[in-house]
Amino acid sequence: MNMSRPRLSKTLVLSAFAAVVALILTGPLSGLVLEGYDFKTRFSAPLQIAAFVLIVRFIAGLLPESWLAPRQKNEAAPRATRFKTWQLVLGGLLVYIALASLVLIASKYWLSVGILALIYILLGLGLNIVVGFAGLLDLGFVGFYAVGAYGYALGHQYLGLGFWAAIPLAAMLAGLFGMILGFPVLRMHGDYLAIVTLGFGEIIRLVLNNWIAFTGGPNGIDAPAPTFFGWEFKANATQGGVPFHEVWGLDYSSGMLDGFIFLVLLTVVALVIYAVTRLRGMPIGRAWEALREDEIACRSLGLNHVFTKLSAFAMGASIGGLAGVFFAASQGFVSPVSFSFFESALVLAIVVLGGLGSVTGVILAALFLTLMPEALREFSDYRILIFGFAMVLIMIWRPRGMIQQRRPFFTRAKG
Repeated sequence: MNMSRPRLSKTLVLSAFAAVVALILTGPLSGLVLEGYDFKTRFSAPLQIAAFVLIVRFIAGLLPESWLAPRQKNEAAPRATRFKTWQLVLGGLLVYIALASLVLIASKYWLSVGILALIYILLGLGLNIVVGFAGLLDLGFVGFYAVGAYGYALGHQYLGLGFWAAIPLAAMLAGLFGMILGFPVLRMHGDYLAIVTLGFGEIIRLVLNNWIAFTGGPNGIDAPAPTFFGWEFKANATQGGVPFHEVWGLDYSSGMLDGFIFLVLLTVVALVIYAVTRLRGMPIGRAWEALREDEIACRSLGLNHVFTKLSAFAMGASIGGLAGVFFAASQGFVSPVSFSFFESALVLAIVVLGGLGSVTGVILAALFLTLMPEALREFSDYRILIFGFAMVLIMIWRPRGMIQQRRPFFTRAKG
């Protein structure tokens, strides 16, 4: 590999500069250890990180420029491969069976992690409709998540609603809240829309936190465990039913409840993925994308922008409400602490990293952002650092998300 002397010297300088920046950023975080009112220095870890950055940057500088230059697209790009309907159905069925079989082999811990991953997939799909399809920046999506969770818990406490009745009712209630939010922001765009939606999410959290007589306030409220035909997934029946393991003559396991919730949630996620994919190709999905590209042109073509925006907010909020029901059922307890702005930021990161408007990208990003922190628990001191470094690499490597949205196009005829 031939390399000119000026380029080699430039690569060395840039590599050293990157190592110094890494040392400055990681030194205060991992180089200072607090001991009471005093601290001691431990710079071995920051030096190792800086050395790693130096080596990676130097190797990247040695690569041929043709590898780093963006690929020139042909004027007539080949069309993407389209699978037949039966192939997609068969592939989806095989993936569903493979994931459902995890209930038989996974431990209680990994089942709970899988439930969390599926919940964030639902949240990502819901916000993807609002942000990815319709182009409406929503920073208060966690409010609909809280409406679904508290709708299940409060509905059981005051109305005696069960798990299965709470699923559609919480989705409709969250969709109603989405439409209520949509009316005041019909004329808002960009940063102004983000500020109003952020305030909406915080208002819901503060109401849940301060209305102690109704919601329990900071102490939270219990949510009942789901049942199936009166079968309870507990060691002893507490809701007037019969324990599941006694009916089928099985040994009791604490992971039965998590396994049941995982299977039901997996089914709901599969149905939501199918529905969102179908909605994207329907007239309402086309209207969302038209609204995202240019609202003025959308209105000039006769599309009702009021209905289009409200439908996007309502549909996305309904999916967020579904996720809230499963969160409350899996945790058995809900409190306002679980619905902070950090959750909205995390779900928005899932949509952006996965690719705006991409269903597959949202699924991959949700799995990445939920499973990676769990896999890095052995490196608890550097888990957040590695997590952030991986996100930066993804945004550098794929600035438009993991799966970029493909648009239909026409190829020029040959000759």
